[in-house]
Amino acid sequence: MQNLRSDRLLGWAALAALIIGCFLVLRPFLTALLWAAILATIGWPAFRHVDRLVGGRRVLAALLMTSLVTLVLLGPFVLVAVSLADSVAQLGDAVMETFRSGLPDPPGWLAGIPWVGDRLHAYWQDFAHDGQRLAEALRQAVDLTKGMLLGWGKALGVGVLELGLSVFLGFFFFRDGEILAAELRAALARLAGAQAQQLLRIAAGTVEGVVFGILGTALAQGILAGIGFAVAGVPGALLLGLATFFLSAAPVGPPLVWISAAFWLFQQGSPGWALFVALWGLLVVSTVDNIIKPLIISRGSSLPFALVFLGVLGGVLAFGLIGVFLGPVLVAVAYRLVTEWLSGGLADSPE
Repeated sequence: MQNLRSDRLLGWAALAALIIGCFLVLRPFLTALLWAAILATIGWPAFRHVDRLVGGRRVLAALLMTSLVTLVLLGPFVLVAVSLADSVAQLGDAVMETFRSGLPDPPGWLAGIPWVGDRLHAYWQDFAHDGQRLAEALRQAVDLTKGMLLGWGKALGVGVLELGLSVFLGFFFFRDGEILAAELRAALARLAGAQAQQLLRIAAGTVEGVVFGILGTALAQGILAGIGFAVAGVPGALLLGLATFFLSAAPVGPPLVWISAAFWLFQQGSPGWALFVALWGLLVVSTVDNIIKPLIISRGSSLPFALVFLGVLGGVLAFGLIGVFLGPVLVAVAYRLVTEWLSGGLADSPE
C-alpha cells in the first residue's frame, strides 16, 4: 500500500511538472492561441458555408477562410501601423498651427467653476492672444505626446504580429475544428458530466455576442469616424479613427475624439465642417454604440459596464493590444457561467 501511494504521488508530481512545463513553453503564445480559438468560434458558421462551396475540401476552405479573416481583421491594422508616423506628425503640426495665434478669450462659465474656476480663467487669459508664449508651452507637450503616440505605434506593431500569429493558428483551428471540438467535449464531459454540452453552448453564445458587440462596434465606429474626419479635412484622420476604435469600449471615448475634431475645425474658421463632424459623430458614430451594440451583445450576455471596463483594462495589462477585446470576452464567459450556475440553469440541465 505504501508503494502504491508513493507511485501515485510520483505520478501526480510528474503530471504537474508536465503541465507546468507545457505552460511555460506555450505562455508566449497563449494570447494568440486564445484569440485564434475565438476567431474560429465566431467564424465557424461562415467556414462551414465556405466548406460546402468548395465541395468539402477542408484545407482549401480553411485557407480561404483564413485569407478572409486576414483581409478583414489584419488589413486595417497593418495599414494603420504603416501610416501611423505620418498621422502623428500631421496631427502635431495641426495642433501647433491652431494655437500659434493664441487661444480665444476664455468662456464666461469657466470662472464660475467652484474652487478652481478663477485660477483657470486667469491662466487661460494669460495665454489668450499670446501665440509665442502658448506655442512654447505647447511645444514640450506636443513632443511628449508624439513620443507617447510613437510608443503606442510600437505596441501596435507588436499587436499586429500577435494578431497575425493568431490568424495563422486560426487556419489549423478551422481545418481541425471538428476534431478539436470533439476532444473538448470529451474533456468537459469528464469534468462536468452531462452539463458539458450546455457549458459549451453558453460559452460559444457569449463569445459570439461579446466579440460582435465589442469588436464589431469598435471597428464600425473607427471606420465611420475616420471617414467623417477625412471628408472634413481633419489632419491625422487615420490616427483619430484608430483612437475611436480603441476608445469605443468606453461610452465617452468616441465623443472625446469627434468633439475635439469639431472644436479644431471651428477654431480654424470652418464652422460648417465643424457642424458636420459634430452631427456625424452624434448621429452616425454614436448611433452604432447606443443602438447596434446593445442589440448584438445582448444575444450572448448582458455584461455590466463595470465588468466590460475592467475587462478592457485588465486585458490590456495581461495580453497587450489584443487584450482590449480578449479581456471582456473572457470576463463575459465567466460572468455568464456563474450567473447560470447561481440561477440553477446548469444544475437543472438534463442528465
